[in-house]
Amino acid sequence: MNEVLQIIKDSSLTYEQKVLTLARAAENSINVLKIDDDSKEYLSEGIICDLGEGHAPYRPRYIVPDYDKFMKNGSAFLGLKPAKDIWEATNNLLILYRHVPSITSFPVSLGNIDTLLEPYVNDEEEAFRAIKLFLLHIDRTITDSFCHANIGPFDTKAGRLILKAQRELQAAIPNITLKYSKDTSESFAIDCVNTALVTAKPSFANHEMFSSEFGENYNIVSCYNGLYTGGGSYTLCRLNFAFLGKKAKNIEDFINKVLPDAVVRMAKYMDERVKFLVEQSGFFETSFLVKEGLISRDKFSAMFGMFGLADCVNYLLNAKEEKDRFGHSNEANSLGLKIIAKLEEEVKKHKAPYCEASNNCYILHSQVGIDSDKGITPGCRIPIGEEPELPQHIIKSAPFHKYFPSGIGDIFPFETTAKKNPKFVLDIINGAFKLNMRYFSLYASDSDVIRITGYLVKKSDIEKLNKGEQALQDTVVLGLGAVKNQKVLERKVTKYE
Repeated sequence: MNEVLQIIKDSSLTYEQKVLTLARAAENSINVLKIDDDSKEYLSEGIICDLGEGHAPYRPRYIVPDYDKFMKNGSAFLGLKPAKDIWEATNNLLILYRHVPSITSFPVSLGNIDTLLEPYVNDEEEAFRAIKLFLLHIDRTITDSFCHANIGPFDTKAGRLILKAQRELQAAIPNITLKYSKDTSESFAIDCVNTALVTAKPSFANHEMFSSEFGENYNIVSCYNGLYTGGGSYTLCRLNFAFLGKKAKNIEDFINKVLPDAVVRMAKYMDERVKFLVEQSGFFETSFLVKEGLISRDKFSAMFGMFGLADCVNYLLNAKEEKDRFGHSNEANSLGLKIIAKLEEEVKKHKAPYCEASNNCYILHSQVGIDSDKGITPGCRIPIGEEPELPQHIIKSAPFHKYFPSGIGDIFPFETTAKKNPKFVLDIINGAFKLNMRYFSLYASDSDVIRITGYLVKKSDIEKLNKGEQALQDTVVLGLGAVKNQKVLERKVTKYE
């Protein structure tokens, strides 16, 4: 009861944040999962982490509704008919968003909002007013930065209006990704770069790479997670390579014994979470999203995450000097790739329950870290403060991206002079994608909205919270922790000269 009382008395939480925090406390007061002793051991040591998903899964972590179907059919449950104009279209979507759950209780996927709204753009001046209000409403009511919209790959009037509105609003929510491909016009891509240099979005997703794995029906959701449209991910657990490396006697012991054993432990834990959700929670039997065909259980999978690769490699090699460390030394990067290839091999050996969408396997995810990850590097990234110059940074990072269909990404801040030549930035992105980089995020060093790890937060909101003032969005708390523990404001900035 002390925890409940502490939440009630916490003056830094808004009313809405208190309600959600109290709900988590209630969920965590019961234990329904049958967790084996090996998994418990690694959970207690912080080697396996479920990212605070709770003790009793009652909704999938990520849900990716088929919004195209909703726009075509409306919803009997919500009493909504298909929209006739831009005002009804934006209003219908806002109503549905309110009823799409996730691990955060807010929707993590808003769909391809440009193609959803394009049929209703007749008068561009009127459409801009409607779209700007639509985006403002999202920012002020979906108060969680893991909310994510997609645009592209094609140049649309709606896409252009969305970018214009984002430059004016400079809001942290929603996160936005451009599905970038050879079908994307250079003009539209440069419009996206110009917007990202103002408000840290959109990021660029390698559409050819994602569509070769998921087909055309995928969405980028939450931070940068690729998932099937009409499905989602039951869970995301992650393996802490920084801690796991210290279990090994040497490199061979890590690759041949410690890592395979850890994969088995975490996969078994994930199995329990998935089985309870599918077999006992009743979610898929009761949700109107399922009954109306907006999601389908057979399009779900689950994400096997990892983080701290750089710390693991540096430990195993006893690399102290920069020239010997991950991101700089060829030996270190080769070892990193060997470890990730082994991880993929071991994860694919496990038959994952209820994951027909991904061939009965869990899909790999390079996890960006959380606010409490003190001194541990996100996913496969090069540690902040140790980044090489931009070309080498891309060359060293890109080879890891092919292993992570459900998400990996790198972040590149640019000095404000890059705004004078957005084509320079686009050329860098094109070069990175030719090296099979999957996901490229950028922002300008003078932006108020910045990318923390995979999500966006305003620096001004972090400063308010740090003074003890309330923040509208709960992810500002995570951003403040990341600033303190992960040095996200100290990333290497690329200059345009």
